[in-house]
Amino acid sequence: MSVNSINNIPNAMIQSLINMRAQFTDLQQQLSSGQKSTTYAGLGATSGLSVSLNAQLSAVSGYDNSINMAMTHANLVQNALTSMGTVGSTIQSMLAQGNTGGGNGNTDQLTARSSLQQVLGLLNTQSADGYLFSGSAPDQPAVETYDHIMNGNGGQAGLTQIISERNQADLGSDGLGRLAVTAPTSTSVSVAEGAASPFGFKIASVSSALTNATVAGPGGPPASVSVDFSGLPNDGDAITLRLNMPDGTSTNLTLTATTKSPAGPNQFTIGATRAATAASFQGALTTALGGLAGSSLKAASTMVASNDFFDADANNPPQRVNGPPFDSATSTTAGTAANTVIWYTGDAGTGSARSTASARVDPNLVVSYGTRANETAIKNLVQNVATLAAVTVSPTDPNGANLSTELGQRLGTSLAGPPGVQTMSDIETELAGAQTTMNASQSSHQQTTATLTNMQQQITGVSNEQVGSELLALQNQMAAAMQTTALLYQTSLVNYLK
Repeated sequence: MSVNSINNIPNAMIQSLINMRAQFTDLQQQLSSGQKSTTYAGLGATSGLSVSLNAQLSAVSGYDNSINMAMTHANLVQNALTSMGTVGSTIQSMLAQGNTGGGNGNTDQLTARSSLQQVLGLLNTQSADGYLFSGSAPDQPAVETYDHIMNGNGGQAGLTQIISERNQADLGSDGLGRLAVTAPTSTSVSVAEGAASPFGFKIASVSSALTNATVAGPGGPPASVSVDFSGLPNDGDAITLRLNMPDGTSTNLTLTATTKSPAGPNQFTIGATRAATAASFQGALTTALGGLAGSSLKAASTMVASNDFFDADANNPPQRVNGPPFDSATSTTAGTAANTVIWYTGDAGTGSARSTASARVDPNLVVSYGTRANETAIKNLVQNVATLAAVTVSPTDPNGANLSTELGQRLGTSLAGPPGVQTMSDIETELAGAQTTMNASQSSHQQTTATLTNMQQQITGVSNEQVGSELLALQNQMAAAMQTTALLYQTSLVNYLK
């Protein structure tokens, strides 16, 4: 053996020690991290599979993040809908008691006002992704403020003003519902519609059981009914006018002949002459029309004005009475955003409200959970509560009690809604379906994540017991190598030649 060969032996042993030291460090890192390598390169042929598994785990995590945000949004909406449903039930119960003002000091109006403020606050609820009830415009509030909706905003008219203008147009300057009661002769009385317009009473029909009286009409347009007394009617004879109102409802006005003087409500006195009887009939008809106009017609008028106001959005401003003057107006005109408050300020699209917010919860599954404040069920609640809040019945109004009853009946019916029209429960059910789908997807993701993680662990993970055993064996190997190397370094040429 050459001297050079002898000298190379320690160097080879040192390199071996260096390699073992690197292996020892790697095993220590595996023991502390539980992973075979901190880089994909260290995984060898399985690195591609590991990259794919990590990508799948990242995608599943992204879907779960979307689900968590959507679920938070949907939960907040469900809570708001539940609260609004409670408000609706409270108002309906209150209306069912038949007191909407007048005799109860308008306490129900006060309740409606506080309830409306609560509902509007719920509709402007925000979550991390914006306003809940603004549809596809989550960066802006869903509804205007209570004060603006009710009282207007500068030059923009609010609900109270819209109702007042419509009431004036429907009742007319004399409060008779745009009907004129005249006496063409001393023994005849006529009631007739005015100029063609959408306002006031419309005479639908007349039925008479008056003795010694000729009744004609309604005819037209304009429709009119005339009663000509050829003699004196009998006590108890009656005549009934059927009147249509702007909200599509009808009412009957019945006048009954009596020998009493003064006559009672909805009665006229049979006078000593035809002229006296006709005069009594004219007075009773005028009074009765005024009473119906101040109650039934005013309630109907209020509902129409409210419908016009709340059926509007930024693309379709509400219809308004074409005035002033309003009490003699003959047409309506489209309002503008400049002169009328638009109560709903969210997205004014016409598509499905649910589709205005969506989340991809799986590669092939998108869940929709959007809502708009102007959906039928929500708008219906806001509109009816606001209408009740807007109408204050004076305790000195002789028609106040009847107005309260008429308005309360209409609001109660409107709140209940006709069959087939969207209800608050319908919205809650649709959202619950979306939540069920998201929960199911999240459960599936948990199983998928567990499977992918297990596969990844098999590729990148290590057994602590195995690594510990390898460390111990390597430690013993290094100790022996170091001892051998130390002995070799003590070897000299003189010792070798002995």
